[in-house]
Amino acid sequence: MTVRVERDKESGVAVVTLDRPEKHNAVDLVSAGELAAAWREFRFDDTVRAVVVTGAGEKAFCTGIDRSVDVRQPSSPYSIDDPLIAIGPKANDLWKPVVAAVRGLACGGAFYLLGEAEFVIAAEDALFFDPHTTYGMVSAYESVHMAMRMPFGEVARMALMGTAERVSARRAYETGLVSEVTAPGEELSAAVRCAAVMASYPTAAVQGTVRALWSAKEAARTQALAHAPHLITLGNLPPERQAELFTARGRGGYRVR
Repeated sequence: MTVRVERDKESGVAVVTLDRPEKHNAVDLVSAGELAAAWREFRFDDTVRAVVVTGAGEKAFCTGIDRSVDVRQPSSPYSIDDPLIAIGPKANDLWKPVVAAVRGLACGGAFYLLGEAEFVIAAEDALFFDPHTTYGMVSAYESVHMAMRMPFGEVARMALMGTAERVSARRAYETGLVSEVTAPGEELSAAVRCAAVMASYPTAAVQGTVRALWSAKEAARTQALAHAPHLITLGNLPPERQAELFTARGRGGYRVR
């Protein structure tokens, strides 16, 4: 198992942990399937009334898709096979509140999870960035998710600067991506405390509020995500060229703000 699920029936809180610390909790096809299955199972489990999603270890929440995954893409410019498209709770029709607890790196495909959480709590050592453009890839789904949470200019800067710049937890808090910053190691307990409060309230009222909040931006989000497959197909370099850039540029230097 690459995704660990722990339930506390007394509090009504479940903790979902990406459990690949040796891979910086990058998502492969197995963990993508396990995430989707967990969210869908929670829909039928009335003992779970709120959820926390986090990553194992101290180095990363999630670093997106595991680059060793070989994803075969259709030739049509109108469709794309994205293994991460269904790893979030909203993509799996779960309307119970989800809090993300972030420590270390959160980049690229991690935004599929952060973008579908109700709010994010981060440790002081958390760093957010989007590497796509550096390696010749279009940041489409990721940028749309972040544009729903941050000011346009901040999302544009993060997406277009690629690996050259990383957003600190403090800056993420200032721009609205993060709702609370904790000392390293305390982000999970803070998220669980928030989840326990929500889980203690009447379930129908909480879920109805979650659904109402998302309906406020659902039309714009749905329309924007619909453009993503075409933009990725048109703008991405061939996989072999992406790999060359990844090898040539490596992680490189970067500035934290």
